[in-house]
Amino acid sequence: MARTNRQWVLRQRPMGLIKPGDLELVEATLPDLNDGEVLIRTVYLSLDPTNRTWMNDTEGYLPPVPLGGVMRGLTLGVVEESRSGRFAVGEVVTTAAGGWSDYAVVSDREASRVHRAPGLPLTANMSVLGMTGMTAWFGVTDVLKPRAGETLVISAAAGAVGSIAGQVARAHGARVIGIAGGPDKCRWLTEELGFDAAIDYKNEDVGDALDRLAPDGVEMNFENVGGDIMIAVFNRLKVHGRMAVCGLISAYNATRMPPSPNFGRIITHRLNLQGFLVMDYAPRAKEMVTGMAPMVVDGRIKWKVHVADGLEGALDSLNRLFTGDHDGKLLVRVSEEPAA
Repeated sequence: MARTNRQWVLRQRPMGLIKPGDLELVEATLPDLNDGEVLIRTVYLSLDPTNRTWMNDTEGYLPPVPLGGVMRGLTLGVVEESRSGRFAVGEVVTTAAGGWSDYAVVSDREASRVHRAPGLPLTANMSVLGMTGMTAWFGVTDVLKPRAGETLVISAAAGAVGSIAGQVARAHGARVIGIAGGPDKCRWLTEELGFDAAIDYKNEDVGDALDRLAPDGVEMNFENVGGDIMIAVFNRLKVHGRMAVCGLISAYNATRMPPSPNFGRIITHRLNLQGFLVMDYAPRAKEMVTGMAPMVVDGRIKWKVHVADGLEGALDSLNRLFTGDHDGKLLVRVSEEPAA
């Protein structure tokens, strides 16, 4: 019997936040498997700011999702059928080839086996020990290379990546200042995650707060936001300061580009600005797990996931990334987890 598959299809390029009609949830019939392919039942769908950029018809590190195409996304799921010698039925895998759908038929070369960490839930593989953890780990250790006693400022610090990056930097001896929206998030950063200080950008001027907390300037910036917040930190980087540009979320829904820093300061202060993509570090994933997993298991690194239920609610859930109405890593539970 043919199996139906719900899929979110891009119908028009969004302007600002995603609105009804920008994407449509449709039903399609799953194709038969060819040799070397597997059928994956989606368990978790990862929602990330980059999903929004893929909806725009602009140049990026991946081509935009075409109109009429299934929305791209990273998923974790279970092999339900296999014509592959690499994967057996029942194995848990991740793939970026399936997209926002109940099921996906993909080449076995487009999937990776999931190794569940003892004592940790499966959601860890989609967050602190997955792409999120890799972004935080390598952004700190490989791009910024903190030295003991240096000060790091992280924007969107209560988000999935920022919250982990700050803890990794602290473990490497850095002093960490997080920027987040609201007193509850700021308290979480300082009281639970061990950040040295937090700035509530919704209720205080970021530049004034930085002048109070780091009057001599800062050595490092882990940048997730862009716009005015990035400018405030950029203008306080010391000579030979370093900035790791992970994301510019303030621009993703903007109908006009946010302001940019005065890049002449790169010359006068001999700054090192580096953009990076987590996919470049995929071959080094074991290095991240080796360094991070012991700290996760023993509680030195804390993490959160916000799980929304149901593929049908994925659009509303994605908008949470831009309104701040979530904690930690944002996932959609599409179907039930397999037994451990």
